[in-house]
Amino acid sequence: MPQVIPAIVGLAGPSPTDEERRLFARLRPAGFILFARNLEEPDQVRALTAELRALAGRDRVPILIDQEGGRVARLAPPRWPAFPPAARFGAAYAAAPATAMAAARANAQAIGTLLTGLGITVNCLPVLDVPQEGAHDVIGDRAFATDPLAVAALGRAVLDGLQAAGVVGVIKHVPGHGRATADSHVELPIVSAPEAALETDLLPFHRLRDAPMAMTAHVLYPAWDAERSASVSPTILSRIVRGRIGFAGLLVSDDIGMQALAQGPDGATLAARARAVVAAGCDLALHCSGDVAEAREVLEALPPMSEETWRRLAAAMAWAQGPARWRTDDPPGSPPTLAELLDRRDRLLAEVGLA
Repeated sequence: MPQVIPAIVGLAGPSPTDEERRLFARLRPAGFILFARNLEEPDQVRALTAELRALAGRDRVPILIDQEGGRVARLAPPRWPAFPPAARFGAAYAAAPATAMAAARANAQAIGTLLTGLGITVNCLPVLDVPQEGAHDVIGDRAFATDPLAVAALGRAVLDGLQAAGVVGVIKHVPGHGRATADSHVELPIVSAPEAALETDLLPFHRLRDAPMAMTAHVLYPAWDAERSASVSPTILSRIVRGRIGFAGLLVSDDIGMQALAQGPDGATLAARARAVVAAGCDLALHCSGDVAEAREVLEALPPMSEETWRRLAAAMAWAQGPARWRTDDPPGSPPTLAELLDRRDRLLAEVGLA
């Protein structure tokens, strides 16, 4: 039997290359992640996701995407609908919380409906980071609000909307990226806040600790670990993420190709980074570049998935197929269309002057 490796990897283009097919047949990744370079038009995407399922040998393989809305949208106009950034719903929440939550839920269900129709099973959403004054704008309007209770409420609405569409949601970036004054894509952010202040950052993650999946932050928090960023810190992942937050689901690292990890003690090579995030407590290492040589380095560096990771992965994928926490008034067997969901969202936002 081919080994299944605890990693999620990207691809170079709109269909797997022969070299990628050979690699994934020998060392099957736990899942895949898609970017704009992989997405041309609906039939092509459906053919791609069908082939990825065949390569994985599983119907419910995690096929991830970052379809947040706003400036983070791998499926973008004019081919695909535009979705607003999270901050739009935060502004609505300040005026009318219940209306904003309903709008965020409809928006997420619309995103999920789009993804389901393309064979994409996991969306890296909601962003639960709580931005602070003076922080880098890498998060910016990707965050809902500066009030952690509003972030938690809107994050829950997004999870519910994704689940109603049959898509797995991913809370990110645990334990919180909102205070970072640097972009972890290019350098290691250091959050020097004392432990007591960081409780604000943890609150949304604690409220949504029953989420099926979470993504870590490549951020250094000296109050918890003075040497290693969260993604490679056994202390933070065990004591804070699994312990204080209480998250028990599938834990995925942020992209190990980001330069924040290159600056840590385990950052010399992608192989070392992959081993470091898994050794620290991440269930899966995420590698996004689509470079097949890099993907090979990552996959060859890791042992087969553990039984515990298999259990968490199966539970995460089953979450989207189970009964949704939140029920719509739509008649059974007649789910709303994408157009209907977009109209519902826009009508709700218009109620608070934010259409």
